[in-house]
Amino acid sequence: MGAHVGTREPLRIVAVSAGLSKPSSTRLLADRLAESATSELTSLDVKAEVTVVELRDLAVDIANNLVTGFPSPALRAALEAVTGADALITVTPVFAGSYSGLFKSFFDLVEPDALRGTPVLLAATGGTARHSLVVEHAMRPLFSYLRTLTLPTAVFAATDDWGTGADTYGGGLSARIERAGAELAGVLAGAAAPRAGASGRMAASGRNAEDSADADVDADAEADEVVPFEQLLADPTRASGAINR
Repeated sequence: MGAHVGTREPLRIVAVSAGLSKPSSTRLLADRLAESATSELTSLDVKAEVTVVELRDLAVDIANNLVTGFPSPALRAALEAVTGADALITVTPVFAGSYSGLFKSFFDLVEPDALRGTPVLLAATGGTARHSLVVEHAMRPLFSYLRTLTLPTAVFAATDDWGTGADTYGGGLSARIERAGAELAGVLAGAAAPRAGASGRMAASGRNAEDSADADVDADAEADEVVPFEQLLADPTRASGAINR
């Protein structure tokens, strides 16, 4: 990932949108997530190119591939773009409490190991916030099966999240998009801040042990200090301390 910093070839980010209408809030969410990630990457001096795969345009090709086993040229190009990507942004509308059949059918055509280790940003759209856990109970298991690296922040956008009357609690949808984009960019750029995990705790523990050892050495040195006899006579407190040791 770090090899792309500076003047190296751009990172390839593929956004897969399963929206069915035009214009589509699913496609809009995919675009905004891509913009957030690329903006953050630009600030990190990392170049990135975004390719959008609209599954709506491939619906018939996907169905034909499922029954014949052969992809059309357009579908093959989409599959190659997805499997060759450095990162994916996947967005589906909610159908019957889960991802859409079109979304699932497309990823059914991806070989199980083809996306191993690929960072994936999960996102979904729905009519009500009551469907927001779709990204956790449906999408995350799917991409775990494909052995991808799913990012911690998944973005769900309900109808009420769009427009001037949207709920702005915690920054609203814009804040969630910005956070998810920054996470994706951080993983791609290898610029995520070091976490205070086991290594941090070990380092802190090492420093504490070192400080403690230094204090013991100082105490031992003080204990071993030889006080001249005439000073002990002149300062009874030091004499008492010397005796107590």
